[in-house]
Amino acid sequence: MDKALAGLRVIDMTHNQAGPACAQMLGFLGADVIKLEEPKGGDVARAQNNDELFFLVFNANKRSLTLNLKTDEGKALFRRLIAQSDVLIENFGPGALDRLGLGWSELEKVNPRLIYATIKGFGTYGPYAHFKSFEPIAQAMGGAMCVTGFEDSPPTYNWPAIGDSGTGMHMAIAILAAVNQRHTTGKGQHVEVAMQDAVLNLIRISLREHQRNGVPTRTGNQLGQTVPGTTYRCAPGGPNDYVYIFAQPQMWSAVCKVLGRPELETNPLFKSNDDRWRNRAALEAIITEWTMQRPKHEVMRLMGDAGVPCGACQDTGEVMTDPHLRAREMIVEVDYPPRGTFMTVGCPLKLSASPVEIERPPMLGEHTGALLAELCGVTPDELTTLKAKGAI
Repeated sequence: MDKALAGLRVIDMTHNQAGPACAQMLGFLGADVIKLEEPKGGDVARAQNNDELFFLVFNANKRSLTLNLKTDEGKALFRRLIAQSDVLIENFGPGALDRLGLGWSELEKVNPRLIYATIKGFGTYGPYAHFKSFEPIAQAMGGAMCVTGFEDSPPTYNWPAIGDSGTGMHMAIAILAAVNQRHTTGKGQHVEVAMQDAVLNLIRISLREHQRNGVPTRTGNQLGQTVPGTTYRCAPGGPNDYVYIFAQPQMWSAVCKVLGRPELETNPLFKSNDDRWRNRAALEAIITEWTMQRPKHEVMRLMGDAGVPCGACQDTGEVMTDPHLRAREMIVEVDYPPRGTFMTVGCPLKLSASPVEIERPPMLGEHTGALLAELCGVTPDELTTLKAKGAI
């Protein structure tokens, strides 16, 4: 059975997280993703914290090819690859590929059908275009930090990578849209996603609040003015022994039944959501007294069975052994010879006619010879010469 993106060739010239996450998702869906790396060291993530694990979790389902684009031979081979590819993804610093003569204006001449995908902190135009960015900078500039944390805390960095992986997922959408449009026009195009833009898109509900009431205050774990609508501590009281309960007004009766306190449903202090909000300290004390007598997964089961949205605050160890995530193949084991078996995240996209198979990440330059022979007709003798010149 063909994969959903079978026949789509992607040149992944990215490093760290945003670009690799995008290219990996395309690889999961069946694209032939060629990870293009420098011969010495490759993707900087390969050596992050003296451990390849950061690299491994973002580079499954790819083949690795090394090219030195600072050599004439490397540039010539690169152009031959581009001529036979559908997509190029790059996240170099502002202007880096243009200085090498490999920007969009040059490569569209090599392959007019090319989708040239650019990921930058602030995009390629606008007052901040020349600034570099990392995840926390994107979150700060995109408005995410100002609404994250508690009221008496400074603006808070959100550890899940909405700026990096979030940008990567936005870029995957942009690439697939451009590929689809190419079916009609026959032409490629330059697509870009800025990290700041992606973060802004993800926090748009905060802009709604701003237009209603001005700059939002940080509200910690409280979601709006719904009660229950926050975290509650559970037994035995460890650092992650909490549940999140979010009960819409029509669920209040079910909450009371689960708590074993049916009289609360008609108590004047808690009858309406406005009542519960005004008297939330008293109500949350009642709920916490009940949750503190039970482990978080039991609370989740009791509330969930009653139709009340409730989630245990799982630590990373619990996530990696979660039976539901395991059943959905979202936590998978992959064997990478230099390291051995490691656990990683599977593909969150489930296509009934195109099941995803997770393939191990490539070792640096593992497929260089095979790819250059396959796509550029390079002979073994030519490979030897290219190595001697430092081109691969």
